[in-house]
Amino acid sequence: MAFFKDFKAFLMKGDIIALATAVVMGAAFNKIIASVVADVLMPIIGIFTGGTDFSQKFFALDGESYETLDAAIEAEAAVITYGNLLQAIIYFVIVAFFIFLLLRAYERTKTTKEAPKVAAPKGPSQEELLVEIRDELRKQNTTP
Repeated sequence: MAFFKDFKAFLMKGDIIALATAVVMGAAFNKIIASVVADVLMPIIGIFTGGTDFSQKFFALDGESYETLDAAIEAEAAVITYGNLLQAIIYFVIVAFFIFLLLRAYERTKTTKEAPKVAAPKGPSQEELLVEIRDELRKQNTTP
């Protein structure tokens, strides 16, 4: 029974709940970014690259020249789909950029919401305190 009690305590820690929330939010965020990449950015990149579909870029290892990736797969040729790698790299860079923007905005909200620092009230200087101590010592030494 102690095992289940410990496991329940582990699950109910704030860190675990926050982590689970972050994973769920990350999965939802991933779908948004995937849509932005596939539906918005890749067509724009396609315009600049002459309508190139990166997912169809491949290199057949058998030395044959195939018209399409599907044709190479039908011929059971071993292929390296470097276009998928390029698309994954582009996707990664875009995700990293979105996360950078999100964290940067978060950091700015943290710094702007801090209370302004108030200077500590000025007290007597060290010299003034030493003068007061000296005067007190003189009074004690001169009084019978």
